[in-house]
Amino acid sequence: MKVILTGATGMVGEGVLIECLNNKNIESVLYVGRKTSGRSHPKLTEYLVSDFLSLQSNDSRLAGYDACFYCAGISSVGMDEAEYTHITYDTTIHFAKAVLNQNPNLVFNFVSGFHTDSSEKGKVMWARVKGKTENALQRMSLRAQYSFRPGLMKPDKEQIHLKGFNKYIKFLYPVLGLFYTGCEIREIGRAMISTAQFGYSKKILEPIDIKKAAN
Repeated sequence: MKVILTGATGMVGEGVLIECLNNKNIESVLYVGRKTSGRSHPKLTEYLVSDFLSLQSNDSRLAGYDACFYCAGISSVGMDEAEYTHITYDTTIHFAKAVLNQNPNLVFNFVSGFHTDSSEKGKVMWARVKGKTENALQRMSLRAQYSFRPGLMKPDKEQIHLKGFNKYIKFLYPVLGLFYTGCEIREIGRAMISTAQFGYSKKILEPIDIKKAAN
């Protein structure tokens, strides 16, 4: 497969990129982002854009792909709902429409969040916005669309963009894993590749589904 990937400078996106570059089922990866991934690989091409909302639906650089792994995202800490919605919902949906216009048979995989609110009516702001985004993606005329809701995540040893607490999770994961449901970052990558190739019985993948699809 040929895939488009976003978020390669974040923890999830970087892990998914590492898996794609090492996975025999991936022929090439187009990374779209504001800054370079910091990686060089024969499979990897980078397309740097200042703002996803500036992408045009007729952008030919987005054409010729089988799947999009949308891993870009931001923490809601310190943000109001309007600002978080603009980044999480508006930007994601604009990007999805742009890549779908160039690839009518596209599978779009979206990294959501554990406890995302599909009703869009709950008390937790980020969960409502993520749920709104998941629902909007499901309504698009994509070949298939899957939302990934990982819980606790174990980074890969090859990752270079870990920040803050994420730098220490790999050491604490064996203990934290006793109390929180989770998966390894590379498992998310394998699950994304698997769902894009073979599909999955659910449109929303919780940690247990991610592990199942990865294997």
